[in-house]
Amino acid sequence: MPGGRPRAFDPDTALDRALEVFWRQGYEGTSMADLTAAMGINRTSLYATFGNKEQLFHQALDRYVTSPGAFAAEALEAPTARAVVERLLLGTIELTTGPHTPHGCLSVNSVHACAPDSAPVRQEVIARRMAGEAALRRRFEQAADLPADCDPQVLARLVHTLTDGIAVQAASGHTREQLRQAADLALRTLFRLSGCG
Repeated sequence: MPGGRPRAFDPDTALDRALEVFWRQGYEGTSMADLTAAMGINRTSLYATFGNKEQLFHQALDRYVTSPGAFAAEALEAPTARAVVERLLLGTIELTTGPHTPHGCLSVNSVHACAPDSAPVRQEVIARRMAGEAALRRRFEQAADLPADCDPQVLARLVHTLTDGIAVQAASGHTREQLRQAADLALRTLFRLSGCG
């Protein structure tokens, strides 16, 4: 049975390597040469399998959300609002300070470092982030442990602000223990003093 020549590389492994480069360097800071070197393929194979750089980045974002960042969706299944927030904060710390992954956050890096030519990429990342915040707001709207005067939208925005801050601090060199201390204080303050639980 005739068929095409088999690929000399594993696309999943290549995509994981591309994700790591984008994560470490951001979209704008990553060149095609960086990608082909990390993925172990030439440009022709990259274009044939993944499309152009922007298309590859979208696939890397999908992989980021469903693999290292999967904790975010899983956190929404926690039984209480406090547990949701705790899992998001601690999960972000684990993600952004891992010993085998780049420090910081792929989406935060890519939103803040995009030239005008890369505006579509920036808008895609922003849209994904807004969708995540909307999902968190909907989860808070269903939470039985939040008082009636706690605005779910404002709380969701605050939690995203905290997770973004963790990512920035991790990229700046703060340790996992330091960030866990900050997260613990944020949880105790938020759910004891602010009236949100």
